[in-house]
Amino acid sequence: MRVLTVVLCGLLLTACGSSNDTDDTVTGATAIESGSGKVTLGVNSYLWHASLDTLAFMPLASADPFGGVIITDWYSAPDDTNERMKITVYILDRTLRADGLKIAVFRQTRSGETWADAAVNPDMSVRLEDAILARARELRLASENTGS
Repeated sequence: MRVLTVVLCGLLLTACGSSNDTDDTVTGATAIESGSGKVTLGVNSYLWHASLDTLAFMPLASADPFGGVIITDWYSAPDDTNERMKITVYILDRTLRADGLKIAVFRQTRSGETWADAAVNPDMSVRLEDAILARARELRLASENTGS
């Protein structure tokens, strides 16, 4: 009788558990197969690839796909070498959501040989986020149409 009670309690507890297995094709999570099994990265692959695509014109200083951080190096436009920009992208979630992305923009201007921090147009981060999100949606739609 005791064994039956223990088994029933075990089944009851198992039924109460929740399954947190989300489909990687829905979330856009990046998965890597290894000898010990599948490792899922902590960022949304659509946002990751869209960020890299959008910032492709800038040199990269660092890109961490596990932590979801992309840091560009300083970039000066060819037509204005007295101003430079640096961008940091934070991908905060595994799902494709607008609030899963944060962007920090840094700007400097040159006076003589010295670079000094300058104000950034607050709209710049919003426009970059919009561009990245639009590209991420394109990538997601493209992957759904190809069935991969």
